[in-house]
Formats: sequence, C-alpha cells, structure tokens
Amino acid sequence: MSDYDVIVIGGGPAGYPAAIRAGQNGLKVACIDEWKNYDGSATFGGTCLNAGCIPSKALLESSELFHRAQVEFASHGIKTGPVAMDIAAMQKRKAGIVKNMTGGIVQLLKAAGVTAMQGHGKLLAGRKVEFTAHDGSVKTFSAKHVVLASGSHPTPLKTAAFDGQHIVDSWGALEFDAVPKRLGVIGAGVIGLELGSVWRRLGADVTVLEAMPSFLAMADQQLAKEAMKHFKKQGLDVRLGAKVSGATVVKGEVQVSYIDEAGASHSLTVDKLVVCIGRRPHTANLLGEGTGVVIDERGFIKVDDHCHTGIENVWAVGDCVRGPMLAHKGKEEGVAVADRIAGLYAHVNYQTIPSVIYTAPEIAWVGQTEEQVKASGRPYKVGSFPFLASGRARAMEASQGFAKLIAAKDDDQILGVHIIGPMAGELIAEAVLAMEYSASAEDLQRTIHAHPTLSEALHEAALAADKRAIDMPNR
Repeated sequence: MSDYDVIVIGGGPAGYPAAIRAGQNGLKVACIDEWKNYDGSATFGGTCLNAGCIPSKALLESSELFHRAQVEFASHGIKTGPVAMDIAAMQKRKAGIVKNMTGGIVQLLKAAGVTAMQGHGKLLAGRKVEFTAHDGSVKTFSAKHVVLASGSHPTPLKTAAFDGQHIVDSWGALEFDAVPKRLGVIGAGVIGLELGSVWRRLGADVTVLEAMPSFLAMADQQLAKEAMKHFKKQGLDVRLGAKVSGATVVKGEVQVSYIDEAGASHSLTVDKLVVCIGRRPHTANLLGEGTGVVIDERGFIKVDDHCHTGIENVWAVGDCVRGPMLAHKGKEEGVAVADRIAGLYAHVNYQTIPSVIYTAPEIAWVGQTEEQVKASGRPYKVGSFPFLASGRARAMEASQGFAKLIAAKDDDQILGVHIIGPMAGELIAEAVLAMEYSASAEDLQRTIHAHPTLSEALHEAALAADKRAIDMPNR
C-alpha cells in the first residue's frame, strides 16, 4: 500500500495548485518544496511568489506611483512638495506582501488536506520519493502518482557571471537597497523590461543590451514598435544586436564589453548589472537512477500533450516541461493533471495562453500575431482602436497605445488580440475568454460594454475590423 495517492515535488505556481486540486478530489496528497529565501527561511510559492511575479509587481506599483506623483499629480490639482522615495520602506512593503501570500499557500494546502513538506524531493524508481528535509534528515515515501513541478531558475551568462552584489540575476534586482545611478540590463525580454522600468522610474540611468536584432520578437511587431517608442520616451536606452562579450567588476563598477551587429566593440560602465537572458528548467538532482523519465538536452522533462512522462503514473508540469514559462500556464497544467489522476475530464488550451508585460504602458496578447497569420496564408482582417480616443483612458491620463484584433476573413473567427495600454493585462482576459469559446469578431461587436471603460477599446477594435467603429473614423 502506498503512503500517498499523490506526491507533488514542487510548491510553486504549478505544484501547489496540483496538490490542492488533488486534495479537493479526495486523494491523500503530499507537496514537497525546497525553496529558501536569502535569509534562510523556507517558504512555499516558488519563484513566482518569492522572487518573481508578486515582488516585481509590488515594486512596479511603488515605482509607478512615485513617477505619477512627480509628473502627473499637478495636472489633477494635487499640490505636493518635493517627492522622495524611501527604498527601505518600499522593500518592506514588498516583503510584507510576499510573506502574506506565501503564508497563505500553506493555509490553502492545509485546508485541502495536503501534507506540506519543506525540503528536497527526488523521484526514485517505482514511484518512490526521497525526501531530504532542510535539517538533513531523509525519508522515503511511496505514491500511486508523482507530479514533478520543480520549476526553473535564471539562465547564467558565461561572459557575465553572477557575483551576487554587482552582477545579479532577476531576484537580486528585486532586492536593491538603493537606486543604482547606472543600471545595466542584459536581455530585453519580459523580466528585463519590467526590472528596467522599475529602477528607471526611481531615478536610475538604465541601459538594456539585447542580443537579438529585433525588439520583442515574440510579440506582434506593431505592438513591439509602439512599446519601443514609449520605452525610449521614458528614458530606457535599449540597444539591439548587442552581444555581451565580457563583464568585470573594477573598483565597485561593472565594466561591460559588447559587440554590435556590425561587429564593432563597445564598452559600458554601470554600478549594477542585471542578467535576464531567460530561465532554464530546475531539474538537476530531481531524478534517481532507473526512473525512466527522460530529460532533454535543454533540461526539460519530456511529456506528452497531457503532461504524462510516459512512465506509469508519473507526470510533469510547469516550467520544467515544454511551453512558455508562465505561472498561469503551469497552474492550469497542475490542475489538469490532478483532475486526470482522479479520472475527471481536463484540458489545457495552449492556443489561448495570454502573455503580459507589466510595464507602463502594459503589454498583453493572446493568439497569433499578424506576422504569424500572414505567414499562414489565411486571409484576415485587422481592427485597431487607440486609447487616445477612449474617454476613460483620457480621464486616467493613460491614453498611450491601442487595442488590436485580428480575425479570419472567411469565418470571422478571432485569431489574435494584442493590447498595449492601461490595464492591458486585465483587458486581455476578455479576449482569452472569447477565443476559448471560438467567438467571432461580430460576437464581440454585439456584446455591450459599459461606458466609459477601458474595455470599450476592444469592442471598438472588433468593430473596426469591419470598418464599423463608432468612436473613430473608419479607414
């Protein structure tokens, strides 16, 4: 007889939802997580809650309010004296939010009847799991099912090795106790842009070095061009085609060498350097001998469309498997696997996973880009609506950007939605729901949106696809 019906290795955004849902389904469940913070404290929540999604949003909110107090309050009639930022207080607020959220996960696990274990979990042959607690004690448990949800960690760069003080990863960039005068960021992806935005708004001179020749290559390029325009206006110095060849710390400064697209060498001196070139699966020391689970050359656990490893009753979800490294993707995979284990219907639609960049303005999209639709050869139509024409956006003094909808010409099916502007991360949810139910552009056109709201921008974009927009000229 097995000790548990399900053991989940990993307590991040893929692992803890899998454990909770399995518990809700009446199964005996254990969830093992090895996360430790800088201060040595052990918590659940993984990268997302401890060193990613949540703390970064806390800092983004603080820095955005600071920026607005400096440049926008006066136009609202709000009179202030000199505005200053207390970094220690900002960091204390962030830490409090993280502590509250991670503590909440422990309570959620408990409420679902899940046994929470803090330490390292390793899958052994025969669905046995070796658990090494943080105090060094070792126990072995058996399970009918094992779910691997070990997450990911920042990808190191050989030419700019982390030292934890001057050259740091994304977690380190969330912990600065002072605003660096000059900040370098390697990588103009989601994480690099968000962190660069935080410290730029707080006063740092920020230079972003991106090896790729194009900006936000994964996004719709109309969206990417609009984003670049706003980032430049905000003072972010984004240099494309810049491949870092070295970084050394000299007298407390980081001297960065890089080569541009033409092959010319350049140098950059900064006080802090953040390396954000992506993440890699955290799968080292996860498997014992004879498990049969396959890890590919990039460190990902091989799974099928249902997150099954091919080994009886062994599953894997989240950042340690194929697909975008997004917390919400991992969460849905974890829940789906827990339901499959219980014999229930489950699915994850990988075509409707939204992406969000929490800068100002926010950037969000779902489905295909215009470039992808064009390459497919399918006839299509496009409608877009600028937030400049939105009464609510104007009232908020947040009229940058636009909403864009792409639909098929033959059957009007919505193929993709791309938004840059205020609250884009919230607005994209309507598009995700519409696409999940195979809605047409006309379906959105005939859906009443409250006025005045930001959501009207998506409504108008749908109308514009058929040249029927009301609040702007149709061309």
